Amino acid sequence: MNALEKLKEGNRFCVLHGDAARRECTAKNGQHPYAIVICCSDSRVIPEQIFHAGIGDLFVIRVAGNVLDGQQLGSIEYAAEHLGCKCVLMLGHTGCGAVAAALSGHAEGFVSLITDEIRAAIGMETDPGAACRKNVLHGVERIRNAFPHAGLTVIGAVYDIASGAVEWL
Repeated sequence: MNALEKLKEGNRFCVLHGDAARRECTAKNGQHPYAIVICCSDSRVIPEQIFHAGIGDLFVIRVAGNVLDGQQLGSIEYAAEHLGCKCVLMLGHTGCGAVAAALSGHAEGFVSLITDEIRAAIGMETDPGAACRKNVLHGVERIRNAFPHAGLTVIGAVYDIASGAVEWL
């Protein structure tokens, strides 16, 4: 089965066996997520599974390396102002390829926009785990500085892709 067929089959399964009542409720009444999660695009990092959340529970912003630019900050602002989300989680993860690329200095093209941001966050750090934490904490501070009067609780964490545990920073 090719990728497109897998996507189509997955959607058929979701329509038939997913949470139809929750889909209908959020379609009718809108979304009311309790948290904003900024995380990496890594396919092993699935916030809805990590936090046992369902449709409408989390406002998830995914970008490789969980870096922030204007679009991500605008998404946070939207969720905070229009959806009432006051909890923001910056979630990094072990084994992050973007952090590894930043540490190695080998990134080209558009990927360098991501690794440059990570390098600015981690400074001279060479340990992947410490670099991941520094990248997360850098994002936490950027969010706090961008929205000093929004009443947001901004926290950082690192998800361990092997154990499934979250380390709260």
